[in-house]
Amino acid sequence: MDLVLGMDTSNYTTSVCAMDGETGAVVAEHRLLLPVQHGERGLRQSDALFFHVQRLPTVVDHVVAAVTRQVPERGQLAWRAVGASVRPRPAAASYMPVFTAGTQFAETFARLLGIPMVRTSHQEGHLAAADRTLDLDPAKPFLAVHLSGGTSDVLWAQRTSVGYRIVQLGSSSDLNAGQFVDRVGVEMGLGFPAGPALEAMAEAVHHQTVLRFPASVRRADMSFSGPCTAALRALRAGWAREEVAAAVFACVANSVVKAVQSAAATRPDAQACVLAGGVMANRWLRARILHRLRVVCPGLTVRFAPVRYASDNAVGVAAITQRWWLQPAPRF
Repeated sequence: MDLVLGMDTSNYTTSVCAMDGETGAVVAEHRLLLPVQHGERGLRQSDALFFHVQRLPTVVDHVVAAVTRQVPERGQLAWRAVGASVRPRPAAASYMPVFTAGTQFAETFARLLGIPMVRTSHQEGHLAAADRTLDLDPAKPFLAVHLSGGTSDVLWAQRTSVGYRIVQLGSSSDLNAGQFVDRVGVEMGLGFPAGPALEAMAEAVHHQTVLRFPASVRRADMSFSGPCTAALRALRAGWAREEVAAAVFACVANSVVKAVQSAAATRPDAQACVLAGGVMANRWLRARILHRLRVVCPGLTVRFAPVRYASDNAVGVAAITQRWWLQPAPRF
């Protein structure tokens, strides 16, 4: 069996994926969340980088063990390429220290085995993790929303042999959507990341909440600092935590819908929209966004990354690596 390896060392997750080089099937994947002390709203880059270096051997052990169970004879498998997300976005100036952990490990792996290394970005990995499972025409461009703790981007994207050609149409001018969710959750005393617990609270609200945090959107740019301040003020004023949680997610959903509506008007060549990133693992949020986009953009095909692969993972990086491996261009 020909295998490719994908690695992603993002702000809060160490991820490794082994993929069949011929079929693109996931052979094994494992990921570990980085530890954040209770009450904290994140990690410093230096701490996150240290945790990645600590955890990478453990994550690799899990993947290798799973591969060995499926292909017990070493002579029957061969590592053909390794890929890593080396930066947050596919832009020359895009940089975060945490990605050096996966990059250095992948470079070492490639040199030891004498195989090529494919360099991609964290954002392209998110798109690929979604794109590989969706019924979209790979030749056509699409809109994409990458919503996480570090990103709130609205994009125009088109698949290439080594990733995606991306044009940024909008972003966040202050807080990202994930930061909005986590700051409100930490204020409630929830652990970090707070998304899953806050989602459970929102789902407990079976009526239309009267609490509203207006969406702040200009063209495809979203702003969450004002809504976050309003949410924290509502908590201190005595509003029920469940009501605040529902209002937070309603605000995020409404912001995304307005941003996508604006982007779709400026890029009519994109007939589909793919939504990915850790925040988009929220089923409550997905349902509201889908419902509202069907109303305001009825001609737009809306697709979400599978919940398992919406949050940070290395499957998309492995998929990009596998795509490169299959192309007919000469390899070194």
